[in-house]
Amino acid sequence: MIAIVDYGMGNKRSVEKALEHVGAQPRITADHGELRTAEALILPGVGAFPEAMRRLRAAGLDEVVRERAGAGVPVLGICLGMQLLFERSSEHEGERGLGLLAGECTALRAPKLPHIGWNEVTFTRESPLVEGLGAAAAFYHVHSFVCRPADDGDIVGRGDYGEPFASIVERGHVMGAQFHPEKSSRDGLALLRNFARLKIGIPAPHAQHRAA
Repeated sequence: MIAIVDYGMGNKRSVEKALEHVGAQPRITADHGELRTAEALILPGVGAFPEAMRRLRAAGLDEVVRERAGAGVPVLGICLGMQLLFERSSEHEGERGLGLLAGECTALRAPKLPHIGWNEVTFTRESPLVEGLGAAAAFYHVHSFVCRPADDGDIVGRGDYGEPFASIVERGHVMGAQFHPEKSSRDGLALLRNFARLKIGIPAPHAQHRAA
C-alpha cells in the first residue's frame, strides 16, 4: 500500500487515480497507524509552504513522515511536497521544512511567474525513479519557488525557466518531483510506476532537522 499523506492540501485524488492506473494500491490517509504500515509515502502539495508545514505539524504528520523516511521507506514529494522535504523556504514569512534533504527553497528567478506548463527535464544521473525514460522527458510544472539543494549530487533532473532549476531530486529513498507526474501523461505515469516498484530499504541519509 502506498499512503498519500492527507494534510488538507494537494491533488490527492488525482495522484490516487494515477497510482491506480499504474497498478498500485494507494490510500489517502492522515491516520498515523496506516502511514506507519505503508510500504511507501507520497507527500502531495498545492499552495503555500508555510501553511502546508503548519498543517503537517498540527496533525503530527511531520514527525511521522520523518520517522518513516528514517526507516528507509520510500518517500516521494510532489510539487510543493518536494519543497517540503527541504530544510526551509523563504516563501511569505519563511518557514522551516521537514529537513529530510539539505538545502532551501527560494523564488524562481524568471521574468514571469508562476511557471505553468510543460517543460523538458534533462536527467543528470541515473535513478530508479526515471528508469526507462531516456535522457530527458517533458513534465507539467506549476510553481513559483524552486529547491536549491546543498549538494548538487541530489539532483536527478533539471528544467529551465529563467534559470536552470532542480526538477527531480533523490537522496537514498527520499525523492521529489517539482512537477505533477499525475498530470504529465505517459512519462509522468512511468515515473509513478517506477516509484511504486520500490521496496523498503536501508535508512536513507538526510539532513538533520533544525528549528528555525
